[in-house]
Amino acid sequence: MVITDFLEKNARLAGEDIALVEINPSEERDNAVTWRDFSLIENTRPDLPYRREMSWAQFDTKANRFANLLLSRGIKRGTKVGILLMNCLEWLPIYFGILKAGCLAVPLNFRYSSEEIAYCLDLADVEVLVFGPEFTDRIEPLLDERQHLGRVTTMFFVGIEVPAFAESYRELVTYCAPTAPPLVLEERDLAAIYFSSGTTGFPKAILHDHKALVNACITEATHHGQTRDDVFLCIPPLYHTGAKMHWFGSLLSGSKAVLLRGVKPEWILRAVTEEKCSIVWLLVPWAQDLLDAVDSGRIDLSHYYLDQWRLMHIGAQPVPPSLIRRWLGYFPTHKYDTNYGLSESIGPGCVHLGMENLHKVGAIGKAGHLWEARIVDENGNDVSGEDVGELIVRGPGIMLCYYKNEEATAESIKNGWLYTGDMARFDEDSFIYLVDRKKDVVISGGENIYPVQIENFMRSHDAIKDVAVIGMPDPRLGEIAVAIVELKEGFTSTEEALNEFCATLPRYKRPRRIIFDTIPRNPTGKIEKPALRRKYCAGRLVEEQIMC
Repeated sequence: MVITDFLEKNARLAGEDIALVEINPSEERDNAVTWRDFSLIENTRPDLPYRREMSWAQFDTKANRFANLLLSRGIKRGTKVGILLMNCLEWLPIYFGILKAGCLAVPLNFRYSSEEIAYCLDLADVEVLVFGPEFTDRIEPLLDERQHLGRVTTMFFVGIEVPAFAESYRELVTYCAPTAPPLVLEERDLAAIYFSSGTTGFPKAILHDHKALVNACITEATHHGQTRDDVFLCIPPLYHTGAKMHWFGSLLSGSKAVLLRGVKPEWILRAVTEEKCSIVWLLVPWAQDLLDAVDSGRIDLSHYYLDQWRLMHIGAQPVPPSLIRRWLGYFPTHKYDTNYGLSESIGPGCVHLGMENLHKVGAIGKAGHLWEARIVDENGNDVSGEDVGELIVRGPGIMLCYYKNEEATAESIKNGWLYTGDMARFDEDSFIYLVDRKKDVVISGGENIYPVQIENFMRSHDAIKDVAVIGMPDPRLGEIAVAIVELKEGFTSTEEALNEFCATLPRYKRPRRIIFDTIPRNPTGKIEKPALRRKYCAGRLVEEQIMC
């Protein structure tokens, strides 16, 4: 079985049912694709100009047309095809069209600069690029010297005003056959290259096959019990394995999913109400913003219809228990879940809390469906009791390799186990708690300080919206823990007040400095600590080196 089999089954058995809805509440971005531009999308509701929808039959047909377009250009099986699009109704049909042509889908981060786009296209040997109007200005500088585009020889533009250096996706697919190309795909065929988050430098390319994608569908649907009656609200970017693999539960169950282009609390609640969403995946900042809006009175929950909303789950980062306690105060009937995963383990689910384990909020859970998990020391031996070690996982979604990087692959995969780089511990019931990223541990005076523990504690303060703890070079202790604090709108505080708040922490865990600033996060919600280190530690590091 391959991932495209699920799409074809849905088209055959539930072709008229709605598969995807796109909602774009804002058209403020210059040069963005406007809704009326896409007359090729059937079933657009004229009473809701910001909404488009697509049935399963239309989804499959559009995937077939794009597959046949690729093959008509002589693009061979195994060719890498890049996708550089904002979330939109075209994204997933293009992704599945690439797979149906026997090619590899290579999704690109929509925040990439021109330099990062060029780097990733070259690293993954991309020969075809599909892009939207938001990225024209970033691609044009790469045309001056063609080598900046690596192997790319063909570019398809998803939009209306087609730049001279690309071809119109919209026009070309119209003339392509709506039936599946006569290719036989197998589960061990290569399917996709994803990129690591790049929070420690340029990203690595992660290679997966169809078997991994299929198992991601099974794991997600098993964890959340999705049925055809569910409606999944997807807000995070589809280029990331987290968003797409959570949507895979909808693919397996043949249920509707809603792509919301925006994260304002009002937009989220309106989408849940209008589309009758029952499952919503949020990142920590979005959940915090929604709760803050309710706390302040800016949002009145009685104005929305939310009875069908059964599950809120969060992934991509450690979840403060205080956040979930606040959430359940407003939504006491909600099931809650968190999933842990990496792009190297095909997204979320290799560790999974479980909706029945609300009493373990703060843990990331136990090994997910079809997965195994261990916590090991630096020699690869299991740690004892509640000792801290590195989390390693094994299961059907582990990457084949880092593409063209044997050394990094050997460092990450040992005897079939994926070394995650995350430090963790078991509790007395064998639930796993993340302690921190291995590289983020602060070693101060010989003591290991795990920033996540301090961050979770500080987020319980009424005035704190977000916090990041980093290590700053210190001539005496090696490093000291420094807390970067972002306050909630309308709240004030001082370093002295927060130091007093932290007085209940063990002395060695208390931040030595507190800095007030905004917290940078990437599109999947992870704190960009390297950016904070560059901002606050680079000069300090040079100073300490001079002193030494």
